[in-house]
Amino acid sequence: MKVISTNIAKPTLISWRGKQEKTGIYKKPVSSIFLEKEAVKGDEISNRKVHGGEFKACYLFSSKHYQYWKERYRDLDWEWGMFGENLTIEGLDENEILIGDIYKIGDALVQITQPREPCYKFGIKFGDQKVLQEFVDHGYPGTYVRVLEEGEVKPNDEMTLVERSKHPITTRQFFSLLFKAPKDQELIKIAIENDALPLYKRDRLKVFLE
Repeated sequence: MKVISTNIAKPTLISWRGKQEKTGIYKKPVSSIFLEKEAVKGDEISNRKVHGGEFKACYLFSSKHYQYWKERYRDLDWEWGMFGENLTIEGLDENEILIGDIYKIGDALVQITQPREPCYKFGIKFGDQKVLQEFVDHGYPGTYVRVLEEGEVKPNDEMTLVERSKHPITTRQFFSLLFKAPKDQELIKIAIENDALPLYKRDRLKVFLE
Protein backbone atom coordinates (compact mmCIF):
# COMPACT_ATOMS: atom_id res chain seq x y z
CA MET A 1 0.00 0.00 0.00
CA LYS A 2 1.11 3.53 -0.72
CA VAL A 3 0.09 7.06 0.28
CA ILE A 4 -1.45 8.88 -2.70
CA SER A 5 -2.37 12.13 -0.96
CA THR A 6 -2.07 13.80 2.46
CA ASN A 7 -5.02 16.04 3.33
CA ILE A 8 -6.10 18.50 6.01
CA ALA A 9 -8.91 21.03 6.38
CA LYS A 10 -9.43 24.59 7.47
CA PRO A 11 -12.69 25.30 9.33
CA THR A 12 -15.61 25.67 6.94
CA LEU A 13 -19.04 27.05 7.84
CA ILE A 14 -22.09 25.00 6.83
CA SER A 15 -25.81 25.39 7.44
CA TRP A 16 -27.80 22.57 9.04
CA ARG A 17 -31.43 22.85 10.16
CA GLY A 18 -31.30 26.60 10.25
CA LYS A 19 -28.05 26.86 12.19
CA GLN A 20 -24.49 27.55 11.11
CA GLU A 21 -21.71 25.33 12.36
CA LYS A 22 -18.11 24.50 11.56
CA THR A 23 -16.79 21.35 9.92
CA GLY A 24 -13.43 19.86 8.99
CA ILE A 25 -14.72 17.56 6.26
CA TYR A 26 -13.56 19.81 3.41
CA LYS A 27 -10.01 18.51 3.28
CA LYS A 28 -7.47 19.56 0.65
CA PRO A 29 -4.18 17.95 -0.40
CA VAL A 30 -1.01 19.30 1.23
CA SER A 31 2.66 18.40 0.85
CA SER A 32 2.74 16.32 4.07
CA ILE A 33 0.96 15.82 7.38
CA PHE A 34 2.16 15.13 10.90
CA LEU A 35 0.33 12.46 12.90
CA GLU A 36 0.04 13.35 16.57
CA LYS A 37 -1.35 11.09 19.29
CA GLU A 38 -4.94 12.33 19.06
CA ALA A 39 -5.12 14.30 15.82
CA VAL A 40 -3.39 15.34 12.64
CA LYS A 41 -1.43 18.52 13.32
CA GLY A 42 -3.13 21.60 11.88
CA ASP A 43 -6.28 19.74 10.85
CA GLU A 44 -9.67 21.19 11.77
CA ILE A 45 -11.65 19.11 14.27
CA SER A 46 -14.91 20.94 14.88
CA ASN A 47 -16.57 18.38 17.16
CA ARG A 48 -14.18 16.45 19.38
CA LYS A 49 -17.00 14.29 20.72
CA VAL A 50 -17.07 12.38 17.42
CA HIS A 51 -13.72 13.15 15.77
CA GLY A 52 -10.12 13.03 16.90
CA GLY A 53 -8.96 11.39 20.09
CA GLU A 54 -7.08 8.14 20.67
CA PHE A 55 -9.23 5.93 18.45
CA LYS A 56 -9.88 8.47 15.67
CA ALA A 57 -6.59 10.29 15.38
CA CYS A 58 -6.34 9.98 11.60
CA TYR A 59 -8.72 8.79 8.86
CA LEU A 60 -7.64 6.65 5.88
CA PHE A 61 -9.64 6.03 2.70
CA SER A 62 -8.82 3.92 -0.34
CA SER A 63 -8.17 5.61 -3.69
CA LYS A 64 -9.76 2.66 -5.53
CA HIS A 65 -13.25 3.59 -4.30
CA TYR A 66 -13.16 7.04 -5.89
CA GLN A 67 -14.28 5.86 -9.33
CA TYR A 68 -17.38 4.17 -7.90
CA TRP A 69 -18.52 7.41 -6.28
CA LYS A 70 -17.49 9.66 -9.17
CA GLU A 71 -19.87 7.76 -11.43
CA ARG A 72 -22.74 8.41 -9.00
CA TYR A 73 -21.94 12.03 -8.19
CA ARG A 74 -20.57 13.37 -11.45
CA ASP A 75 -21.26 17.04 -10.73
CA LEU A 76 -19.07 17.30 -7.64
CA ASP A 77 -15.66 18.95 -7.66
CA TRP A 78 -13.54 15.84 -7.24
CA GLU A 79 -10.09 15.84 -5.67
CA TRP A 80 -8.24 13.76 -3.08
CA GLY A 81 -9.62 14.29 0.42
CA MET A 82 -13.21 14.24 -0.88
CA PHE A 83 -14.30 11.76 1.80
CA GLY A 84 -12.75 13.79 4.59
CA GLU A 85 -9.76 11.48 4.77
CA ASN A 86 -6.35 12.61 6.00
CA LEU A 87 -4.62 9.89 4.01
CA THR A 88 -5.71 8.65 0.60
CA ILE A 89 -4.17 5.18 0.30
CA GLU A 90 -3.56 3.12 -2.82
CA GLY A 91 -4.27 -0.57 -2.22
CA LEU A 92 -6.12 -0.22 1.08
CA ASP A 93 -8.68 -3.05 1.18
CA GLU A 94 -11.31 -3.24 3.92
CA ASN A 95 -11.69 -6.95 3.18
CA GLU A 96 -8.06 -7.52 4.19
CA ILE A 97 -7.08 -5.14 6.97
CA LEU A 98 -7.92 -6.34 10.47
CA ILE A 99 -8.94 -4.18 13.40
CA GLY A 100 -5.82 -4.15 15.55
CA ASP A 101 -3.30 -4.45 12.70
CA ILE A 102 -0.22 -2.26 13.19
CA TYR A 103 1.30 -0.44 10.21
CA LYS A 104 4.26 1.81 9.53
CA ILE A 105 3.28 4.83 7.42
CA GLY A 106 6.09 7.24 6.72
CA ASP A 107 7.66 8.07 10.10
CA ALA A 108 4.50 7.14 12.04
CA LEU A 109 3.38 3.85 13.56
CA VAL A 110 -0.39 3.36 13.62
CA GLN A 111 -2.99 0.77 14.60
CA ILE A 112 -6.23 0.10 12.74
CA THR A 113 -9.16 0.95 15.01
CA GLN A 114 -12.63 1.47 13.56
CA PRO A 115 -14.41 2.23 10.28
CA ARG A 116 -15.87 5.61 9.48
CA GLU A 117 -19.60 6.03 10.18
CA PRO A 118 -21.07 8.74 7.94
CA CYS A 119 -22.97 11.70 9.38
CA TYR A 120 -25.07 14.57 8.04
CA LYS A 121 -21.96 16.65 7.27
CA PHE A 122 -20.93 13.99 4.77
CA GLY A 123 -24.39 14.36 3.22
CA ILE A 124 -24.01 18.13 3.04
CA LYS A 125 -20.71 17.82 1.22
CA PHE A 126 -22.21 15.41 -1.31
CA GLY A 127 -25.32 17.56 -1.70
CA ASP A 128 -27.79 14.85 -0.66
CA GLN A 129 -28.38 13.06 2.63
CA LYS A 130 -29.22 9.86 0.75
CA VAL A 131 -25.47 9.34 0.33
CA LEU A 132 -25.31 8.21 3.99
CA GLN A 133 -27.31 5.06 3.30
CA GLU A 134 -25.49 4.56 0.00
CA PHE A 135 -22.19 4.69 1.89
CA VAL A 136 -23.43 2.07 4.37
CA ASP A 137 -24.78 -0.16 1.60
CA HIS A 138 -21.55 0.04 -0.41
CA GLY A 139 -19.68 -1.23 2.63
CA TYR A 140 -16.22 0.25 2.06
CA PRO A 141 -15.84 2.89 4.78
CA GLY A 142 -12.11 3.38 5.14
CA THR A 143 -10.65 3.26 8.62
CA TYR A 144 -9.52 5.38 11.52
CA VAL A 145 -6.20 4.65 13.21
CA ARG A 146 -4.63 5.08 16.61
CA VAL A 147 -1.18 6.72 16.53
CA LEU A 148 1.33 4.61 18.45
CA GLU A 149 4.34 6.64 17.33
CA GLU A 150 4.01 10.18 16.05
CA GLY A 151 5.58 11.11 12.73
CA GLU A 152 5.43 12.81 9.36
CA VAL A 153 3.69 11.20 6.39
CA LYS A 154 4.14 12.27 2.76
CA PRO A 155 2.73 11.21 -0.61
CA ASN A 156 4.48 8.08 -1.96
CA ASP A 157 5.29 6.82 1.55
CA GLU A 158 4.63 3.11 1.93
CA MET A 159 2.06 1.66 4.33
CA THR A 160 3.71 -1.51 5.59
CA LEU A 161 2.29 -4.17 7.91
CA VAL A 162 4.34 -4.49 11.11
CA GLU A 163 2.14 -6.73 13.24
CA ARG A 164 -1.02 -8.68 12.41
CA SER A 165 -3.97 -8.41 14.78
CA LYS A 166 -4.73 -11.40 17.01
CA HIS A 167 -8.45 -10.77 16.46
CA PRO A 168 -9.66 -11.95 13.02
CA ILE A 169 -12.25 -9.32 12.17
CA THR A 170 -11.79 -7.08 9.13
CA THR A 171 -12.78 -3.45 8.90
CA ARG A 172 -15.57 -4.35 6.48
CA GLN A 173 -16.89 -7.13 8.72
CA PHE A 174 -17.03 -4.77 11.69
CA PHE A 175 -18.74 -2.09 9.59
CA SER A 176 -21.39 -4.64 8.62
CA LEU A 177 -21.72 -5.66 12.26
CA LEU A 178 -22.59 -2.08 13.17
CA PHE A 179 -25.29 -1.56 10.56
CA LYS A 180 -26.69 -4.90 9.41
CA ALA A 181 -29.03 -7.44 10.98
CA PRO A 182 -29.03 -10.17 12.07
CA LYS A 183 -25.65 -9.71 13.70
CA ASP A 184 -23.01 -12.42 13.46
CA GLN A 185 -22.60 -13.81 16.98
CA GLU A 186 -19.04 -15.04 16.47
CA LEU A 187 -17.93 -11.66 15.11
CA ILE A 188 -19.47 -9.90 18.10
CA LYS A 189 -17.47 -12.15 20.43
CA ILE A 190 -14.28 -11.37 18.52
CA ALA A 191 -14.98 -7.64 18.47
CA ILE A 192 -15.70 -7.22 22.18
CA GLU A 193 -12.31 -8.76 23.02
CA ASN A 194 -10.42 -6.37 20.74
CA ASP A 195 -8.92 -3.43 22.65
CA ALA A 196 -8.15 -1.62 19.38
CA LEU A 197 -11.84 -0.69 19.51
CA PRO A 198 -13.06 1.90 22.03
CA LEU A 199 -14.69 0.36 25.07
CA TYR A 200 -18.04 2.12 24.58
CA LYS A 201 -18.38 0.60 21.12
CA ARG A 202 -17.61 -2.89 22.40
CA ASP A 203 -20.11 -2.44 25.23
CA ARG A 204 -22.83 -1.49 22.74
CA LEU A 205 -22.28 -4.75 20.87
CA LYS A 206 -22.64 -6.87 24.01
CA VAL A 207 -26.39 -6.26 24.08
CA PHE A 208 -26.72 -8.20 20.82
CA LEU A 209 -25.19 -11.36 22.23
CA GLU A 210 -27.74 -14.16 22.41
